[in-house]
Amino acid sequence: MGCCSARCTLILLCCLQLVTAVERQVFDFLGYQWAPIMLNFFHIVVVILGLFGATQYRPRYVIMYLLWMLLWVGWNVFVSCLYLDLGGLSKDSDILSLEISPHRSWWKDNGPGCESESLPSTGWQNQQNPELTTVTSCWLEYQYIEILHCIAQLLLSLLGFVYACYVATSFSEEEDSFNFIGEFHHPSKPSQLLF
Repeated sequence: MGCCSARCTLILLCCLQLVTAVERQVFDFLGYQWAPIMLNFFHIVVVILGLFGATQYRPRYVIMYLLWMLLWVGWNVFVSCLYLDLGGLSKDSDILSLEISPHRSWWKDNGPGCESESLPSTGWQNQQNPELTTVTSCWLEYQYIEILHCIAQLLLSLLGFVYACYVATSFSEEEDSFNFIGEFHHPSKPSQLLF
């Protein structure tokens, strides 16, 4: 098996997906966006299982990873449409925080080059409420940063889907016959039992 095989490429793609998913998970936690937090968690678990399936020649795990990639692509398209205000969706809605809290993307106030302006009253300066701070200008607006995250996830997911399809078809069923207990012989006749 060569170094640049489809299996090795799938392993590399799974590792890249893990890195980008953990990075995305951190920023979703900072922004209290609960729906992406839950889906990122499931994504991390499934990518780990897909990685295990690719390294251990387990086609069932690779197929599970493959099916999750379809759902993950759909989720990232939804989030992209939400931040672009397409299809009746609005980036100002509380969908991603499950309407539990009024929090938004962490990048809205902390993006690259963002300058925030606090309220002029000195009594409000000690407050840490994000609603009391306005962002005057940013080098890159938060919705575009979120869309860039989605695009990175979409590219990795689509490449992972393609390679997972190839890897799942190249694995044979006999390679999936590993047994953690070991070989177990079931006698067909009671006379074969050893006492």
